[in-house]
Amino acid sequence: MPKASLNSLTETDLAAFQSLQAGNNCGLHALSAAIRLLTNVEIAPRQLIEETNRLWWRGRFFRVFPSWAITPQQLSRLAYYLAKRENLPITSQVLHLSTQVLQNLLSDRNLACIVTIYWLPGKAPSIYHWNSPQNVNEHHGLEGHTMLFAAYDPSHYNGGVNTPWGFINSWVDRSSGLFWMENEAFEKSWGIPLPVIGHHAATILSLNE
Repeated sequence: MPKASLNSLTETDLAAFQSLQAGNNCGLHALSAAIRLLTNVEIAPRQLIEETNRLWWRGRFFRVFPSWAITPQQLSRLAYYLAKRENLPITSQVLHLSTQVLQNLLSDRNLACIVTIYWLPGKAPSIYHWNSPQNVNEHHGLEGHTMLFAAYDPSHYNGGVNTPWGFINSWVDRSSGLFWMENEAFEKSWGIPLPVIGHHAATILSLNE
């Protein structure tokens, strides 16, 4: 597939949607960025964190536990809840896709795809920021991490490593560059099968024109 990016934006423009997470809230940062990209409505990650924690104690489970992880299915339900509350013209669903289909979705300006990768202890995939050759993924335990898929560039390299998969990631506040993964690392970490969640799960937000 040729080079493509979300909404045909430049890497610098896409990277401006990044916001630095505190705690286990990567999914909420990704959802905030996706909603803003599709609708130009900003719902701050901090607001989503406070609300999902509060709603959990009221029996509305948009995350596994307060201040803890969010599954793709919970993220989709949260997007639906926000769309109804804020009168946003978006719908959401969870699909299990191939990497080829995921690439092709970038050409649709009315879609945003949030993916969650997983890895076992000692098997953390390398993730690079912008054009740096340094791996910045220092989370080496049993982990999951959610990012907004933003670009595919088969000519992108970090040092001598081909890294075609680009993401809006919550490990930095704004910045000028996306976070990038090599094909094998992304395929493997996105493809781990999990109970209920499944493998290659993507939370798809669709803009209703």
